[in-house]
Amino acid sequence: MKDWNYENEQWTKLPTYLKHLPLFTRHIDMFSVFMRFLWSIFLKNVAFKFYIRLQVKGTPFKEIYRTQPKLIIISNHASHLDAVSIAASIPRRYWLNLYIAAAKDYFFTNALFTFFSKHCLGAIPIDRKDRRGEAINLILKLLTELPRMWLIIFPEGTRSKDGKIQEFKRGVSIFSERTQTPLLFTYLEGNMELWPKGQPIPLPGKLVLHVGPVHPPGPIQQVYAAYKQWVLTINPNAFHAATTSEGEGEAKDDSEQV
Repeated sequence: MKDWNYENEQWTKLPTYLKHLPLFTRHIDMFSVFMRFLWSIFLKNVAFKFYIRLQVKGTPFKEIYRTQPKLIIISNHASHLDAVSIAASIPRRYWLNLYIAAAKDYFFTNALFTFFSKHCLGAIPIDRKDRRGEAINLILKLLTELPRMWLIIFPEGTRSKDGKIQEFKRGVSIFSERTQTPLLFTYLEGNMELWPKGQPIPLPGKLVLHVGPVHPPGPIQQVYAAYKQWVLTINPNAFHAATTSEGEGEAKDDSEQV
């Protein structure tokens, strides 16, 4: 595993109003490094090898990593498996630069979940009811200042109840455009069947992660249209048939849900 290269000074320079967030450890902390290594062993070598057979199709992440030090990884969202399955598909040597935008009201609800989110997932808490834009400001700062950062985010904002891809929230374009960070399209096939919203535990089975093109920063309507066009080449039934107005209904300002 590579040495931790994060400059703790970047945290000390965070605005005061952001410092109360339950942030994960971001200095040379061998405990966090060890915990994440153990989690990667379980995730990659046990859970997504024997219980869920994870297959990755498309451009290998190691090739993308060479040319994209900063990247926002977006995907469809219909399962509790989504974030961890994308993480499981990424080589563990990149994990110290991997972050996940996670709902604060789900991933930080108690001490156990908070510990797991901080030390294993590298989660950035997103308060979906926040109107002050704390999470947005934090992510913008990290994408601007960190030399390397891959951020997993689900632009639909919440899990789809029927597996169909919903329209995107505006947040992903705010992050991308303001920091000039490109977007990597990914699509999870089979996630809804294995662990849909409300089901207590995942079912065993096959899950496929499709890794698509890197898209330049752009307005959310443009990003959604390009993503939809790509996904339809994989699954013609991924969207509701009536969905024809890509990008409509977006948030009116930066402080709305991401």
